Amino acid sequence: MFTPNLTYSSSISTVTFSQSDHQYPINASLLLIPNLLNRTPHQRSLSHLSASPTTPFARLGTKVSSFSKIHGYPVGLSFQIQSSTTKIGHWSRVSAKPCGLSSKSRSQVSRAASEANSGGESAASEPKTNNKTLRLGLVFGLWYFQNIVFNIYNKKVLNFFPFPWLLASFQLFVGSVWMFMLWSLKLQPRPKISKPFLIALLGPALFHTIGHISACVSFSKVAVSFTHVIKSSEPVFSVVFSSFLGNTYPFQVWLSILPIVLGCALAAITEVSFNFQGLWGALISNVGFVLRNIYSKRSLQSFKEVNGLNLYGWITIISLLYLFPVAIFVEGSQWVQGYHQAIQAIGKPSTFYIWVLLSGILLGL
Repeated sequence: MFTPNLTYSSSISTVTFSQSDHQYPINASLLLIPNLLNRTPHQRSLSHLSASPTTPFARLGTKVSSFSKIHGYPVGLSFQIQSSTTKIGHWSRVSAKPCGLSSKSRSQVSRAASEANSGGESAASEPKTNNKTLRLGLVFGLWYFQNIVFNIYNKKVLNFFPFPWLLASFQLFVGSVWMFMLWSLKLQPRPKISKPFLIALLGPALFHTIGHISACVSFSKVAVSFTHVIKSSEPVFSVVFSSFLGNTYPFQVWLSILPIVLGCALAAITEVSFNFQGLWGALISNVGFVLRNIYSKRSLQSFKEVNGLNLYGWITIISLLYLFPVAIFVEGSQWVQGYHQAIQAIGKPSTFYIWVLLSGILLGL
């Protein structure tokens, strides 16, 4: 059995095969360079210098590759040596790159670094997103809580003092005073008032007044729960009126409002305290608030510098100017008598005052 022994030398390549005690040297350099025997010594030295690889790995790969050209040796030897040569040639190409990295490896490292940076940025932005979601959930929770408390005290006042026009006017008054306090204490930036701005507010404020007084009338006639069930159909009115004004909605949107309509109809049929004044008050309230939202977007397009709180504050002030004169005309002659009856029924005037004040403050908040 022949055993190949590869011996590295700087001048020639020698491959020996050993069997028992005999060695058969083969000068592989003669096979590497054709017509080497026919050249002059000077040509051989030049040829040797030009053919020598630049790196040790490459020279070793060339010598092993040259050995594979020898035929007649055990099967599979040439293939194995060629495979090894390919691997060594690959390492020689890697070694030729700066810092030992190929272009593909460098691109992979760059991509991994960019992914690590983006991962760090996303990890840093994740707490901010969680905090924002937490604050939003907290605001919604507080809004629902104060809405519940407002409904309780609003209904208590109306049970003993059934004058929704005066109560609605007082609630708008408290909201107006609240906004003037914020502006005076510089807790809220005061908006610049102009004649075009006030004219643009007239329509939305009118519809806000209609929606607010209609809801109060409904609260005074039926249970609070029934009024809110009917007011939950406000998206239906929004889609219908927006369609009348030129907006188009896909068929899926129309299908999605059908459960709302059916649910409100079922609630109206089964309501114990049902009466038509309470039903119509809730429905008119929906119409008023929907038209307020639609016309606010259309008439206030050129006043986007006014933030939402200031806009709502001015709508509240103008709504008070709309509502209070009408309230005097509708039920003003009954207020004094109704007040004495309410105090007599409750027992303590302070309790009545607290209820009225809380209903106004919670609505303004």
